[in-house]
Amino acid sequence: MPHDVSLIATLAAGFGLALIFGFAALKLRLPPLVGYLLAGVLIGPATPGFVADMALASQLSEIGVMLLMFGVGLHFSMGDLLSVKRIAVPGAIVQIAVATALGAGLAWVWGWGFGTALVFGLALSVASTVVLLRALEDRGLLETANGRIAVGWLVVEDLVMVLVLVLLPPMAGLLSGEALGSGLAMTVLITLSKVGGFIALMLIFGRRALPKLLFAVARSGSRELFTLCVISAAVGVAFAAAMLFDVSFALGAFFAGMMLRESEYSHRAADESLPLRDAFAVLFFVSVGMLFDPRVLLEEPVKVLLVSGVIIVGKTLAALALVLMLRYPLNTALTVGASLAQIGEFSFILIGLGRSLGLVDAQVQSLVLAGALISIALNSVLFSAIAPAQAWILRRSALARKLEQRDDPLAELPTSVDPALLQGQVVLVGHGRVGAPLAQMLRAKGLAVVVAELQRERVEVLREQGFPAVVGDASESAVLIQAHIARAAMLVVTAGDSMQASRMCDTARQLNPSIKVLLCARSEDEANLLRESNVGEVLQPEQALAESLGQRALAQLGKQ
Repeated sequence: MPHDVSLIATLAAGFGLALIFGFAALKLRLPPLVGYLLAGVLIGPATPGFVADMALASQLSEIGVMLLMFGVGLHFSMGDLLSVKRIAVPGAIVQIAVATALGAGLAWVWGWGFGTALVFGLALSVASTVVLLRALEDRGLLETANGRIAVGWLVVEDLVMVLVLVLLPPMAGLLSGEALGSGLAMTVLITLSKVGGFIALMLIFGRRALPKLLFAVARSGSRELFTLCVISAAVGVAFAAAMLFDVSFALGAFFAGMMLRESEYSHRAADESLPLRDAFAVLFFVSVGMLFDPRVLLEEPVKVLLVSGVIIVGKTLAALALVLMLRYPLNTALTVGASLAQIGEFSFILIGLGRSLGLVDAQVQSLVLAGALISIALNSVLFSAIAPAQAWILRRSALARKLEQRDDPLAELPTSVDPALLQGQVVLVGHGRVGAPLAQMLRAKGLAVVVAELQRERVEVLREQGFPAVVGDASESAVLIQAHIARAAMLVVTAGDSMQASRMCDTARQLNPSIKVLLCARSEDEANLLRESNVGEVLQPEQALAESLGQRALAQLGKQ
């Protein structure tokens, strides 16, 4: 060849084998990402035959991480992030501490040094945002209350890992038994200042500049320029964040997406970037497989199983306990637990840095990669097991049933609520993007509204404003009973999936046979399922918007 074609070869081999193995995995009723991981193993240096360029594959996968986090930011506002801070911040910090202690405990049993144990434990504590987002998107959970909690939790984890990555080099001497490097306090201060400066810059400047830029490009009428603007914003902001503020590429792209969400073209931006996000996300899984050496499975099978157990079982149980302690329902606890039962990109970066600093060796790195590969491959299975696991736990455990029915001040309406507001009222399930404006409109018309909401923070705000609201999963009859569904005139469901909505309607009709029911479906398939169940009138936001626009257009044209 007259010129270097390593990039082309890496892309061709990565995409081609990912397609073949992903399709085969799907036929075997396995998640396609298992096939992507195996494709990476096949073209990695640990297996014979063609070996792709590791450095190029790593950079290409980093682009996938950027684009995926950018897409999440487009659907995840600062308000969403702040709304889950009371569970995400303490939960992420405590969960990192617990998982680090479990991993370090294993390392201590194996006779490893303190520095090695700490880096090893930290590498097992942080979950992969890429894997989580793919799992949430595949199941339509990304924009649900549980999805926002899981994403917010991982954003906090990523922020903690940014701090860890900056502090590790100056502390390497202490961790390896040498004298403590000077200037540690100053390093911490500088790091926090950089992260805070980046966030402030994005909130003050980026929040105004990026939507204006997107609007200006959209007015040009050029589709390719619009797509170029979206990709440039994602990659450019991520790169600038990493170079100027020492913030990870992923977090930089995430904040770029959140700022662009302020634009009226945010939905179009998400649609335009979707094909690239999917393609480069595949390369992320391929690059993970390339790092894996299968020999570790034969040489250290017990250690691999124990490491995988810490990731899949230890982290899940820790998250379950934390979420339940914070008085969230079992379904939320199981969703967060499944979200954290894997490790990914930050683990690879951290263990690589630890090796370059002489804190860990090749065996430790191989064990972390083995745990990552196994946990990523099994993560989809865990998500699929959430619903049956919840039913099994509630059926077998009296303690679980007691926790679901525990004395929670937010799970019951205050006695001070005016009884007139609990007669002929509208019971509104969900106070999010659809429910909140709907509630305001109904109240403006003089109708009484009682809100049932899964997020405690929203219920607390509503109560501070003097509105009746209860916290809990409305598919559980106790929540609707607390909302006085038996005396309500209408049930409006704006949150939950089709199965949950059906259970809500069944409970409502058992307690109030004459109640009217209105449901908001997130997709056409979900709308069809609900219509087949004949549980009530079903609307889709897009369809309702189109009808409203049509009526206004006809009115302005004098055709009505």
